[in-house]
Amino acid sequence: MKIAIAASEVVPFAKTGGLADVAGALPLALEELGAEVIVIMPRYKCVDSAGYKIERLNKETSFSLIGKNIRIYFIENSEYFNRDGLYGDKKGDYKDNLDRFSFYCRRVLELLKEINFKAEVIHLHDWQAALIPLYLKAEYNNDPFYKDTKTLLTVHNIGYQGIFPKEEFAKLRLEESFFSIEGLEFYGKINILKGGLEASDIINTVSPTYSKEIQGRELGFGLEGVLKKRADRLFGILNGLDYSVWDPQTDNLIAQRYSLRDPQGKSKDKKELQLFCGLADNPAVPLAGIVSRLAQQKGFDILSTSLAALCKMGLQLVILGSGDLKYQRILQKAAEKYKGIISLHLKFDDALAHKIYAGSDMFLMPSRYEPCGLGQMISLRYGTVPVVFKTGGLADTVNVDNGFVFEEYNKKALLAALAKAIEAFKDKEGWPALIRRAMQACFSWEESAKKYLELYAKAAD
Repeated sequence: MKIAIAASEVVPFAKTGGLADVAGALPLALEELGAEVIVIMPRYKCVDSAGYKIERLNKETSFSLIGKNIRIYFIENSEYFNRDGLYGDKKGDYKDNLDRFSFYCRRVLELLKEINFKAEVIHLHDWQAALIPLYLKAEYNNDPFYKDTKTLLTVHNIGYQGIFPKEEFAKLRLEESFFSIEGLEFYGKINILKGGLEASDIINTVSPTYSKEIQGRELGFGLEGVLKKRADRLFGILNGLDYSVWDPQTDNLIAQRYSLRDPQGKSKDKKELQLFCGLADNPAVPLAGIVSRLAQQKGFDILSTSLAALCKMGLQLVILGSGDLKYQRILQKAAEKYKGIISLHLKFDDALAHKIYAGSDMFLMPSRYEPCGLGQMISLRYGTVPVVFKTGGLADTVNVDNGFVFEEYNKKALLAALAKAIEAFKDKEGWPALIRRAMQACFSWEESAKKYLELYAKAAD
């Protein structure tokens, strides 16, 4: 099967979030399963610093190679893409993002013809690529080259939709009929994601539960009606985890490697983490870790109001991340007040993240909503028992057999789940058994890729 993946960011060339991880890992897994895959992304300023050899295809396009023989094509336009940020800067989103990504979407379709890659499915990611199915219908409807090409649109987080003023519609160079309730129109504005949802052959999200949640008002962000209407073409596939990066048996960033068969090294990782974070070196005290963006979506509204009670529960807490200034200040005050209990690190630090996953006993992830989530998958692999809110990918990966789940989004339920985890930690036979069950969980990209191949086949039907 021939698959073209259109994504605005791809590891290892450009990344702001999980979209890049998916767009970088999925093609490799598909190639291993025998699919012929190419990837098309913009050539940002940061692409050149990725350390890969880049060759020129033509005046407007260059390419590099990943995997065995996967070409990553870079759409070039120095005016649009030669910038420090992918989507914006400190002032906010770039004001010409509609121009930038409509240009990108048009060039994707032109490029496929130029290289004669007759994709059976074009796999689009998020709003930045969501104009492609509209341009297919508007400009290539009678083109024999695209006669059998289908589209799959993956929504990584429906909160990001690509909304622009109606006055910019002319920039899209589409007929007025596309600015309608069945197209791009959204409360008098342009909504790129909405247009893509309406026009794509198949839609999917990054977990089965999230695909259901976004059909409701609370998490649909205004697009629940469109998604309900297309429910028969809406699916959920969990993202995979790159076990070549996240595996305590091979991790070079932790103090002591360990495995499911020989988990004893984890105790040394805990000791090292406690010492590094200025916490008491005490194996009998449960250590909870958090690696997260500091935002309301990630549960910091209920976590911040729980800190006083949490710090009286007889545990230690290590927090790594940055984000909203409001939560940074709350956490700073708590860390000063509860020295020896809370160790706070307001930054991104990959090496420390590995140490937290390996050295913690529990991993706290109380996200209000989480389309998929990788933190809980990583923590399971490292035998660090997750404590999560029942939502999205967290609900699809954590259960009573491998962690602790609370079902009401409030402070009381969070503290109750944490209290259960602390009580379980005291069970000298039950806790090691729980760790073993956690480490047995497997979320490989191979399994996810197999499901994507099934979805591509469904789109092609």
